[in-house]
Amino acid sequence: MSTAHREHGEDDLCSTGTAMYERALRQGRLPAEEARAAPCLVDLGLLHPALDDPSRLEPVAPVVALHRLLRGSGERIASERRREAQLAETFGALMRIAGPHPTAGDPHPIRLLTGTERINRAITDAMADASEELLTVQPRTGLTGERGQAADAASLGRDQAALDRGCRIRTLYPHTLRHFPVIAARCERLKGDLRIRTLDEVPDRLVLVDRTVAFVPAGEDGRLALEIRHPAIVDHLAVTFDRLWRLATPMYPEAAPQPSRDGITPRQHAIAALLVEGHTDAVIADRLGMNIRTARVHIAKLAATLGSRSRAQLGFLIGRSGILDQEG
Repeated sequence: MSTAHREHGEDDLCSTGTAMYERALRQGRLPAEEARAAPCLVDLGLLHPALDDPSRLEPVAPVVALHRLLRGSGERIASERRREAQLAETFGALMRIAGPHPTAGDPHPIRLLTGTERINRAITDAMADASEELLTVQPRTGLTGERGQAADAASLGRDQAALDRGCRIRTLYPHTLRHFPVIAARCERLKGDLRIRTLDEVPDRLVLVDRTVAFVPAGEDGRLALEIRHPAIVDHLAVTFDRLWRLATPMYPEAAPQPSRDGITPRQHAIAALLVEGHTDAVIADRLGMNIRTARVHIAKLAATLGSRSRAQLGFLIGRSGILDQEG
């Protein structure tokens, strides 16, 4: 077909075309030059060139023109259906190779969350469906300052709601936070099956809900997080948590003592291990969840206990003392 008439679509008949077709029926022919004013007549098959004079156009019976148009339309439809069947067969084979795939309504196995508000909302939504347990790792309190207090208020309500539904909550903190007042106050406010243990050193923050969805940081400032629903990854995180939990020292509801051995406290023992590995004061402080000034105080006490007068000598004395060979 030719280009659509400027007054209408290619399958429409304008008033000029109607009037011209009526005249063609009366006269039997129309000059081709005159029919250019209504190209829709030729497009719809209502006019065609005369056999004896191509410069003139003859009218075609409407029923004949309609039959031809419908036949062409049917052929196009049949062609599209053959193409659909061919595409279905081609992609069906590919889908059998790819195996089962998630439906459009399934959540993505790994999703990046941006902004603390969106992260907290995603955690709250996940915990609203929790029916068994919440596992968390908290390398630092995060409860100080305006942001920390707002986050604590949000998490306190959702934690208590989970406990009220019969869920249990297990949390791992570093030893440095065992006597932190805000944590003690939080424990007193929550009612239910809440258990807390501590380690010399814990990994980065983790929130694991019913062993089906996990949240882990994706940046250092706490404004990016990954929401993970991939079963293999979630199971790996849960198994790692369980192993750390068995190694940890109970803190709440009943605290187990941390005995000092040969004048070396558990905290100094952890610092000694990191010193031997060659870490700086700043790294030691960060990994043990304390500020750098506190870390340096403990390093000085450890040096005094072992009789060291320099950083290099301290490493040597730690190795010779055998304190890192002791269990605990």
